[in-house]
Parts: sequence; C-alpha cells; structure tokens
Amino acid sequence: MTNKPEETPDLLALLRQYWHYNSFRPRQEEIIRSVLAGKDTLALLPTGGGKSLCFQVPAMAKSGLCLVVSPLIALMKDQTDSLRKKNITAFSLHSGLSRKEVINTLQLSAGSNCKFLYVSPERLESPLFLEYLPSLNVSLIAVDEAHCVSQWGYDFRPPYLRIATLRDLLPDIPILALTASATSDVMEDIQEKLKLDTPAVFRLPFTRPRLSYSLFTVSNKLQKIAEILSKVSGSAIVYCKTRKATRDISEGLSRLGIPALAYHAGLPQEERIQRQESWLKDKVRVIVSTNAFGMGIDKAAVRAVIHADPPESIENYYQESGRAGRDGDKAYAVLLTAEGEAARREAMPDARFPSMDKIRPIYQHLMNYLQLPAGSGEGSYFDFDLMTFVDRFDLEMSAVMNVLKVLEQDGLLSFQQQVFLPARVQFITGKETLYDFEKDRPELEPLIHALLRTYEGIFDQPVAIRERQLAWLLHKQAPQVTADLTQLHAFRIIDYTPIKESPQLYFFRNRAATEELYIDPVSYRERKEQYSTRIRAMIRYLGLVGECRSRYLAHYFGDKEAGDCGICDNCLQQAKRKETPAARRR
Repeated sequence: MTNKPEETPDLLALLRQYWHYNSFRPRQEEIIRSVLAGKDTLALLPTGGGKSLCFQVPAMAKSGLCLVVSPLIALMKDQTDSLRKKNITAFSLHSGLSRKEVINTLQLSAGSNCKFLYVSPERLESPLFLEYLPSLNVSLIAVDEAHCVSQWGYDFRPPYLRIATLRDLLPDIPILALTASATSDVMEDIQEKLKLDTPAVFRLPFTRPRLSYSLFTVSNKLQKIAEILSKVSGSAIVYCKTRKATRDISEGLSRLGIPALAYHAGLPQEERIQRQESWLKDKVRVIVSTNAFGMGIDKAAVRAVIHADPPESIENYYQESGRAGRDGDKAYAVLLTAEGEAARREAMPDARFPSMDKIRPIYQHLMNYLQLPAGSGEGSYFDFDLMTFVDRFDLEMSAVMNVLKVLEQDGLLSFQQQVFLPARVQFITGKETLYDFEKDRPELEPLIHALLRTYEGIFDQPVAIRERQLAWLLHKQAPQVTADLTQLHAFRIIDYTPIKESPQLYFFRNRAATEELYIDPVSYRERKEQYSTRIRAMIRYLGLVGECRSRYLAHYFGDKEAGDCGICDNCLQQAKRKETPAARRR
C-alpha cells in the first residue's frame, strides 16, 4: 500500500524552524522519508530515541491532519501544549470529554488549520468520531506506544485493537507505529493487529554505549541509594514500588543532605507539576517516584536511574533505566534487590492472574462501592479512591490491583490513577442578560470581565480555564474564585465544570451481573503464560553472573548483534579476573 508521495520539503529547515535542532537523531530522517513516501512504517526506537518527531515532522511537511493515537491523557496534554507553544494547531480527544466538547473539538479540527488531533483509542469507534472522520482530511495515522495492541506485550490495552478500524475506513492513509520496547514476537503482532501493509521496519540498536548497568543485593536500600548518589553527581531518578516508599526514601535522602522530592499519582496535580518542574530545572537533585513519573519527560542530563525495587518486566526496566544518559555522557542504571526476590517473583503469575473464584467477590465489592447496576456504566467515569475501597471491604491492595488489571485487559474498564481534566467554562446567556446581571450582582462583575478578557471563544464553546490564574488577576484566593464560578453556574450565566483530578474508573462497556462475568479461559491462560515468561526473564537478569547486562537486555529485544558493553558490573568483574598478577602489581 503506497500513497502518491508529495513533493518533499526541506526537512532540516522544518526541524530548525519548529524544534530548533540542527540535525536528526539516528534513523529519524529515514523513518520520516518512509512516511512521506506513503509507506506503512514500524519504528522501534528505544527510550530517548525521539519518537514524536518521527510523526510530527512529516505531518508538518504534508498537507492535512495527523491523527495520533495515544493511551495517556497526561501525555496528550503535554504534547498538545508543546505543539501550541510552537504555534502549531493541535487538539486532543479523550474519554474524559463531554459530548458537547467532543463535537466542538471535532468541528474545530475539521474547520481549521489543525495539524494534530490526539485521540485515545476508545474514541475511535464512537459514532461521533466516525461521523466526523471523513471531514478531518487525515493524511497520516501515528500510533504511539504501539506495543499496547499486542496481548503478548507487557502493557496490553484492548481498546488499541480498535485502531484496525481506521485501516478499513482510511485504506490509503499510511500508518506509522512507534514503540520503545517490543520483542520480536510483539513486533510481528503489531504488524498483524494494525493491518500494516508490508511495512518498512526500522530498529535502533538497544545498546547504550555509555550507560553502565549494575545490580546490588542489599538489606538497607536507603543507605545504598545515598552511597550511590554520593559517588555519582548530577540529576537522578529513584524508582520505588509504592507511594509510601517514595515518601520514606525522599525524606531519608533529604535528611542525609541530598535534596529529593517524592512523586506519585496520589499527589494533587498542581503539586505534581511543581515537583516535576523543580527537578527539570535542577532546583532539586533527585526525584523519587513510582512509575507514574517519566512518560514524556524530556531531560537529557540524567546521570543515574536507581530502582529501589525490581520492576515487573525487562520491558519496564529497559524503558525506565533508559531515562539516564540521553545526552550521550556517562550514566548509571542501578537495580537494588533483596534476598529471596527470585522466590517471591516465582509466585507472581498466580497472584497476578487470580482464579474466577477470587475475581468475582472483588468485582461485586467494586460494583457495590460504585453503586452501579448491571447493564449500565458504558462510557462513564467514576471517582475511585482505592485506599477507601480497600479499607471499606477489608481487602488486600495487591489483590484489588490484580483484579483491576484483569478487568482492564478483558476490556471492561480502565483504572486511571493520574487523571487531570481542567476546569471548563462556557457562557450560556445572552450579552444583554449578562449586562443586567452585572448590575444586579456587581461583586461578580470582575470575574465575568476576567473570563471574557482572558479566554477567547468562551461564548462559543467550553474553554479550559485555570482558577489560579484568575485568582492572581483578581487578587483573590483560588477557593473564592471557585466559589464565585459555582455561583455563576447556579445563576445559569455560565456552564462550569470543575477540575477533575481524582483517580477514575472508566467503563468501556456496561457492567455484567457478577454471576455472568465471563473471561475467556483460553486467552486468559495464554496471557498468564506470556507473563510467566517475562517474570522468568526478569529473574534471570537478577541472577546474571559473568554475562554482560547490556547484551542480555539487547538480546531480549531481538538485537542479536549486540556485544559486551565493557562497563556494566559483570563486564568490569570479568575484566578484573583476567588481569594478570603482574598487571595487578603494576
């Protein structure tokens, strides 16, 4: 399948104009030219390889709109904000928007010079989206995090299977599928599930020549982390398994004179942004985080990534550790483990894939908590406080998380811990009525004027607003501005939707009665077997002796050309053993 290629503009000129780079990273230009030639393209670019430019540059070089399928609302927001700062028109369409907001976004995308429309996969088959699709002038489909389409991958998301519908509806439009971590089997599955037509496939080597991998078995993790950070200067990330661990380790490091901040999905949005910015701008040296941190973060000069706990899979570890040393200078990826870790991991598949006898009671508790009747819920968001739920029904946190993951991979619901939907306002009264209202309620007049001056198009559509910005303009506290907006909403002057940033459960389809809950046993067993294979690969990494860690990781992803790195702990130990007594004396 090929499109008639358009005349190719000066790609370097585009790169300099919008992104202020003077050259492409390895393979970027080849991928871009493949896309511009109208070919389906699959690119495996390890973390830090510059995936987003591979669809953003060709989209700017072509006429029409690039449809970007992305799984995370936060990532969509970061990328659309970044594009808008470059004066590039970009919108996002995710499952948290109202019907009115979806219509407005689609109309704007179809009727403006919009270059990028970011879409969550669950939106793709909605009647509204399908109604507007012919008017969008799509010239490129980019599928980010493409490994999510494969049930053999480590992050399978059933809504990604709907992307194939686009191939049927837009058969002549090229697809660019991008991922940072996929095995050879998953790469084949991506091609099949997305219906890619003899795609051009690009891979970067998985080795990072100046990234040193090491592993330590320790009893006191805080002490070891502090020791590492005392020897390795510069910015660092410490990954932890739990929110409590992020707090304990960040506070412990700070007491030891190493400035550190905790980061996890349970923090308020404003606080997450502030802590992220403090770390990005080197106001604080260390960010101690759950895996909620890092997606879409672009900081090249990270000197160390330390895992206080082994991740669930090689894929997770490779992606997270690869956030160190993106600038090409020497960096360190350190994994800490404890005695007995291998035995604990061997028990993980049975826990991660519980029997139906264990799934059904938690499912019933969940529906009772949400007060959701059978046959309802499709397309709805529900606030979900995980800790409150666990306490109310006296459940184990890990058991609940495993059941939620099972229900997510079965396509029933999605648990989104890091959701931020900004407050939105639209004026719903006529200008004459508004004038009369201002005379009757003069105390609300400054807020009305601030809204009208600050937010363009607020009479025509719901507009995202920032209460803190309004508070600063009006010299008021943010809670008072929120109260005033609520008053204007009550008087039917505006339609006001407050900020939503609590964790959410989103239902892809109506809930089934508990006794009718069905999970295909064949598919379930196959997913468990694949998970067991990934667990065994991680166990082997934890016990790796006399074998290069970098080469092991590269071989796992099918990069069979990789040789020994010479700088991981095992390579250094091997080199030390080979030294002759005479060499050691010298």
